[in-house]
Amino acid sequence: MIAYLSLFAAALVAATILPMQSEAVLVGLLATSTHPVAALILVATVGNVLGSVINWYLGRYLLNYKDRRWFPTSERQLARAQGWYHRYGRWSLLGSWLPLIGDPLTVVAGIMREPLGPFLILVTIAKASRYLVLAAATLAWL
Repeated sequence: MIAYLSLFAAALVAATILPMQSEAVLVGLLATSTHPVAALILVATVGNVLGSVINWYLGRYLLNYKDRRWFPTSERQLARAQGWYHRYGRWSLLGSWLPLIGDPLTVVAGIMREPLGPFLILVTIAKASRYLVLAAATLAWL
C-alpha cells in the first residue's frame, strides 16, 4: 500500500508546477516486479491527472490576480500562452505529458476556461499513454 501511495503522491506532485519525477518511482516499482503493472499504471495516471486538475483550477482562478506584483508570469508571457492555446485549442492538451510545457499547458487550459469534461478526457489519454509507453519500455528492458 505504501508503494501505491508513494507513486500516487509522486505523480500528483509531478503534474503540478512543483518539481518531481513520477517516472522514476514507476520504473523503480516496475523493476521490483512485486505489484501488478496495470495497477501501477492506473495509480500513476490517476495521480497525474488529479495534479493536472489542480493546475486547471489554479488557472481558472489565478487570472483574477494578474495585476498583482507576485503574479508568476508577465502580461507578455500570458498573452503568448493564450495565443498558443487559441491556435491549437483543446487538442494541445494531448501534449500535457510533455516535459516543461505540459504542466503549464494545463494551467493555461484553466485560464482559457476549457470545460472540465473535455479537459479530463484529453489529459487522461495523454497521461495514461505516457505511463503505458514507459511501462512497456521498462518491461522490455528488464
